[in-house]
Amino acid sequence: MINTGVYNYVNVLEKAADAAWMRNDAISNNIANVDTPGYKRQDVSFETELRHALRSTRYVSLDDKVEALNSERMSRIEPRKYIDHPGFSYRLDGNNVDIDTENVELASNEIKYNALIQSIDQEFRNIKSVIK
Repeated sequence: MINTGVYNYVNVLEKAADAAWMRNDAISNNIANVDTPGYKRQDVSFETELRHALRSTRYVSLDDKVEALNSERMSRIEPRKYIDHPGFSYRLDGNNVDIDTENVELASNEIKYNALIQSIDQEFRNIKSVIK
């Protein structure tokens, strides 16, 4: 994390990309365990925490809200792995992973991750153009 106001959006995008990477690992693990009896699907929570942090500021504009997420507040917004519906299973072996759903989630998450990386790249290009 870079501690200067110029990189506010980069810091938020970096956290989001880390969460997407963690979600990719969780989904891959779900796919690998699709036939493991008793295995429960894992997912990653991040977007809700970020949305809550952005809403909890008194500012109206997104620029001001992102700036208010200083390094202390940003460090508290961490992606968190959790068990999705631990008491639910639609199979007799106790596994609650649906391979079709996981494949769709994996594709969706890869698109999100690539978009975040492109956004980070664009932010650095913007900073570079201002410096010139």
